[in-house]
Amino acid sequence: MKTTPNKIFASSTGISILLVVVVVVVVVVVVTASFWAFREIETAAEARKHTFISINRANILLSELKDAETGQRGYTLTGDEAFLEPYLSVRDNVNRHLKQLRQPDLSSAAQKHLDALMPLIDAKIAELTKVIELRRNNKMNAALEIVSSKEGKQLMDSIRAEMHSFIQIQEVALTQDEAKFQSNMLRLFTIIVSATVFTLLFAFWFAYLIYQQTQQRLKNIVHLETRHLLEIQEETNKQLQQVNVALAESQERLLVTLNSIGDAVIATDAEGRVTLLNPLSERLTGWTQAEAIGHPVEEILHIINQQTRQPIAIPIKQALATGEIQSMTNHTVLIARGGDECIIADSCAPIRNYIGNVVGAVLVFRDVTKDYAAKQILRQSEDRLNFTLHLTQTGGWELNLLDGTGHHRTLEHDRIFGYDSLLPNWTYEIFLEHVLPDDRAEVDRRFREATATQSEWNFECRIRRFDPLTGPVGPKMIVAT
Repeated sequence: MKTTPNKIFASSTGISILLVVVVVVVVVVVVTASFWAFREIETAAEARKHTFISINRANILLSELKDAETGQRGYTLTGDEAFLEPYLSVRDNVNRHLKQLRQPDLSSAAQKHLDALMPLIDAKIAELTKVIELRRNNKMNAALEIVSSKEGKQLMDSIRAEMHSFIQIQEVALTQDEAKFQSNMLRLFTIIVSATVFTLLFAFWFAYLIYQQTQQRLKNIVHLETRHLLEIQEETNKQLQQVNVALAESQERLLVTLNSIGDAVIATDAEGRVTLLNPLSERLTGWTQAEAIGHPVEEILHIINQQTRQPIAIPIKQALATGEIQSMTNHTVLIARGGDECIIADSCAPIRNYIGNVVGAVLVFRDVTKDYAAKQILRQSEDRLNFTLHLTQTGGWELNLLDGTGHHRTLEHDRIFGYDSLLPNWTYEIFLEHVLPDDRAEVDRRFREATATQSEWNFECRIRRFDPLTGPVGPKMIVAT
């Protein structure tokens, strides 16, 4: 029998329609069953929630009654109103707590225990109130007699018994609600698994039907994707070449920069072996880069303390161990390979890769021998100047005429004003407070004039010196320029 295209099309159309109908029916059934299961789960979860809240509220009410009884006894013994806070809280809220426990879906057995609890709690509140009122009226013996009697204990025991029975009933209900919830969850899981299995079977069947028609299409797609991937690979190769060129240029610029900067640079790997020396570090250490590469840095860099002549730990080792920036201590001397010495200052930092791991360290240092010599000369000059000022009993005070603040002054300056040591702060306003009132206006006028004309500030005035025991004393004449 010959099969025509029209028959094949009609057969395919019939199968497609039947397939659509079956899928629609299954979807409707699954959706309906899912909604029903969800509704049952929601109902069970809500019932479980209400039961749990009911148990929690019952425990809270019982705890509050215990706290109220303890507070009443504390008030009876001490008379401190602070002990009545638990009593006042339960007295004002007990009706609300009982009303919250009465839920619409509460069982008759639980309701029965709540009905029995109400008069017991009212009697307990009344007994607490009576004792408190007797204590407030200073009837201590009567209050203690009631407290010592067994009436309050019997009431509390009855309340505990009824409340424990109520809680046990609710815990049984909670167990039932949990079982119902788990059953509904299992039913929903079964529906989901069944729907998933059907969906997988349908997917496999549908894939089989279209397999023959999609073979050529898949081949075409694979061909197009292959061409696309080849184009991407070609573009990636071009970008990689550009990156390699840029990297080479960057490395070349880095080497030029390291060779051109005025600081010495030593780089190492993670083991502390030298990987780079720039020309200045070659000159200061006496090693060439070709000789130093691969050697431990401690063989290349020999540093000691200038004063003690003892070896100093190389900061590169510390930077590699801690992963933090390190600096050398002052008075560090570098001994070159040929024995020459120079004072150096440096800083050292770890080198990290793109994921943050320490893969080496770089040490940057410079020769500061001349700087140290200049500082020593300056320090000696300042010492001689201070010695001269001390001998001539002349005080020195560097004053900024723009803002009236002092930046530097000598000890002799503060001694002139009666202070044995330098004050933490000395300003133009503090100086004016020491000038006698009769001379203060003239001194301030000359200061304003010097500030306005940017000229020298010369004056004579009388001051009051400060005495630690008696306060201001004086006057004393000073000359300033």
